[in-house]
Amino acid sequence: MLTRIRVFIRNLQTDNVHNNTLSLEIATAVLLFEVMRADQKFEPEEKQQIVSLLQQHFELDKAEVLDILALAEDESHHANDFYQYTSMINNNYSLEDRIKIVGLLWKVAYADGHLDVIEEHIIRKIAELLHLNHGEYIQCKLKIQNQHPAD
Repeated sequence: MLTRIRVFIRNLQTDNVHNNTLSLEIATAVLLFEVMRADQKFEPEEKQQIVSLLQQHFELDKAEVLDILALAEDESHHANDFYQYTSMINNNYSLEDRIKIVGLLWKVAYADGHLDVIEEHIIRKIAELLHLNHGEYIQCKLKIQNQHPAD
């Protein structure tokens, strides 16, 4: 099984270079990675949170997630904007699923125990691109914020 997935991921890398295609896992991972690097501090808690969230959300094992995260990091460094990632998510996920994705972004932002202004700005931008209205955005933020009352 693991070999099949590694071949799949290698094919994704090749397809991504040649056809500029992305998987939902990579698109989501790129957005999570963008929140992690927004404050220019790479905290181990944030990376561990991303690994854990991707494992749970996509039902993947740690090795698969680390491969996806490596691809997402490369994508993130070459991306000009979030549109190609958010449009893939918009085309494949319901509003409820997109709200869950924004919840994952908030969890990454709070993983180090501190919400940075730039992290909040990035999440707001992504939420807008995922077509969440302001109420959905705030409700999602408050839900996650209540789980992290120290900040």
